[in-house]
Amino acid sequence: METIRNWLLPLILAAGQSVLLWHGLAGGDAPGLPGLAGVVCALVAEAAALGRRRQAPLRALAGTLGACTVGMVAWPDGYVGLGTLIALYSVAVRCPLPVTVRAVAVAVGVEWGLSAVQDGFRVSLLTLTIGLSVYVVCAGLGEARRQWLGGRLTAARRLAGAEHARRTAGDQERRRLARELHDVSAHHLTSVVVTVDAARRLRDSRPELAAEALSFAERTGRETVAALQRLVGLLRDTDPPGPGITSAGIEELVAGFGRLGRPVAAHIPDDLTGPPAEAIHGIVREALTNALRHAPGAAARVLVRRVDGVLELTVENAPPRTLAPHDAGGLGAGRGLAGMRERAAAAGGELSAGPGPDGGWLVRATLPDAAGPQHPPGPGWRRDVLREQRLADPALALAAMVLPVVTALAASEDWPERTRRASVPGLIVVTVLLVLHALPLLWRRRTPSASFVAVLATAWMWPVAVAVVPLPSRVSQFLVGGVLVEMLAVYALAAYGQGPSRTWPAVIAATFGTASVVTATAAADGYLAGDPVSGFAVVMVVVLCVVTAPLFAALCGAGLVVRRRRLRVLENDDFALASSMWHAQQATEAERHRLAVTLREAVLHHTTSLVDLAGRGRLDDVAATARAALAAMRDMLHGLGDAGDPADRLAPSPTAADLDPLCRALVAAGRDVRLRGLPEAARGLPPSVHVAAYRIVEAALGAGDVGPARVTLKRRRGTVHITVTGVPLAVAGPVAERLRVQVAAGDGRMELEPTGNVRVSLPAGPAPAPVQEVSPSPYA
Repeated sequence: METIRNWLLPLILAAGQSVLLWHGLAGGDAPGLPGLAGVVCALVAEAAALGRRRQAPLRALAGTLGACTVGMVAWPDGYVGLGTLIALYSVAVRCPLPVTVRAVAVAVGVEWGLSAVQDGFRVSLLTLTIGLSVYVVCAGLGEARRQWLGGRLTAARRLAGAEHARRTAGDQERRRLARELHDVSAHHLTSVVVTVDAARRLRDSRPELAAEALSFAERTGRETVAALQRLVGLLRDTDPPGPGITSAGIEELVAGFGRLGRPVAAHIPDDLTGPPAEAIHGIVREALTNALRHAPGAAARVLVRRVDGVLELTVENAPPRTLAPHDAGGLGAGRGLAGMRERAAAAGGELSAGPGPDGGWLVRATLPDAAGPQHPPGPGWRRDVLREQRLADPALALAAMVLPVVTALAASEDWPERTRRASVPGLIVVTVLLVLHALPLLWRRRTPSASFVAVLATAWMWPVAVAVVPLPSRVSQFLVGGVLVEMLAVYALAAYGQGPSRTWPAVIAATFGTASVVTATAAADGYLAGDPVSGFAVVMVVVLCVVTAPLFAALCGAGLVVRRRRLRVLENDDFALASSMWHAQQATEAERHRLAVTLREAVLHHTTSLVDLAGRGRLDDVAATARAALAAMRDMLHGLGDAGDPADRLAPSPTAADLDPLCRALVAAGRDVRLRGLPEAARGLPPSVHVAAYRIVEAALGAGDVGPARVTLKRRRGTVHITVTGVPLAVAGPVAERLRVQVAAGDGRMELEPTGNVRVSLPAGPAPAPVQEVSPSPYA
């Protein structure tokens, strides 16, 4: 939908051109009827093209170039054609740098072609140079705007990511802690249960196994108590250290399973560290525990290989020699395969599991090799960033160099032939001086203070050059045009410098320096009567200071306003990011503290009793207590999200039906929110669309607006249309970026209107059937 903002500027330009045309008709300078028709067509085409400059900037530029061509041919002396500059600015804002450079080349080529058609092939150098300078400056300003918008988009994405992390911090911490507790229960408690049950079954035929099982239970129970106490201590710590798993730890783990009476072969590199080693340790522990539980006595093999920069892990066990206990399937927490996949995904890899060719079980995982070649962002990204900055500052520097030179060249066309030839060396000297004077502007953003000092220093080359090289007075006067460089330097120092305290002295320095340089140049060129340090020179310095001081002060004030605005935006971003991170940390610490309390109360006392009973030789009680401890651990894993407060529980994924309670809660909080069309639109939607619809409305209503809001849902021809009005804070910034992510995840379309309306269309077709990556395990 086109907005008033899109059409306001084209209509203003058309109105201004119409006023010029009206004055031409009134003064008799307007074109004839064919020319008048051509001008009108050009105005209409230009306005229509500029109205689409935000959606299709390249087409808008092509349209304005065509309109400019028609208008210049129809009315060469009256048609202005400023639409091309606006369209080129839009191209620079919305297109990458190579496209902008090509657009500038096309625009300059059309401009020069029109000049050649109108004036012949002896085109005025002034026309060519001014056209090039103006187009380059417009493109440079647009490219600078694109950089700023790109930075804002990056900040919005970062804020959206931080906000998402804040909302999911509790769930992520619960999942991570569940994996840790599952490891403890799998490696320790399951081994105790399996070993004690085996000793009880063979008590009559092999009584010596009872003593070994009790010893194993007591030793493993102490290890379990130590592990749980250590985990509780880490949960209390606000910054727990990493596990620091290495190849030695993985080999010790495999050897521990070998001591349980099963043959385990292993081949592991001796330099595994970091996240890959931690993931391999967890996957191997889970896989061997499953083999111990479901295939007792079967041989196992653990193989880790390096292939093309990745680590390939294979854990394979043969079919069971004997039948597993009838209740072995109840020992686990029911999330072994999911936990292994989560570990592999957390390390940036993939995992698959399924039956082996010989009837056993096979687990395969591929993980990135931390010891292999790394590819961090190097000079390449810096080249890209610098390449994007090669147009904005050089464009302004080029304009500051070219304009005085072009003015001098244009003026020299009216000089006598002899004077023009005699002035060529002087024009060359003036050109070199102006180029050197404007060259520091290339660094006005990176080092504004040094650039400003360099500009003031190079200005003093003017009186020196005039005194040393006898320049004609007709030429030396054009050096004054270099004062434009001082203006740009003062603005850059205010906008990119270190604040008002460092900027206002620069206004005084620029004012006095410019007045002194101009006066000294005039004195060296003979414009001042008498001695250069006479009273007339002092009066001239004072007059120039009075004239230029307001101009420099205004530029400085404008730069400070821009600087303050940008700093305020960045400070708001930093505050929002820090707030999201703090809330995420608080949610994580709350989950860890709650789990530490539950762990002490639910599992530790069972494990402590197990150690005591094993020391007293009570095998049956050890078996019962071990199973009770394992059951308590399993129940805690299954109910890890439960808490005394219902708000702390792991709720199921929200649906569109939950929008009504959401809106009611906002109304209870004092906000005017109305919901329409919910039951009909939400009936029969796929689960993914349910969740996407809820998240989109939740994000839009939670943007921070306080005015009345309306939520409307409609379903037409397999598409759900969601409209949220009255949310101006949701159409820009991090909330808008979050909405884009939600809509893109649902393969939908979204339109954000500046008036505060959000319009989303989501496909409501049937949900695709889930893909089963591996066949179900007969042992899990």
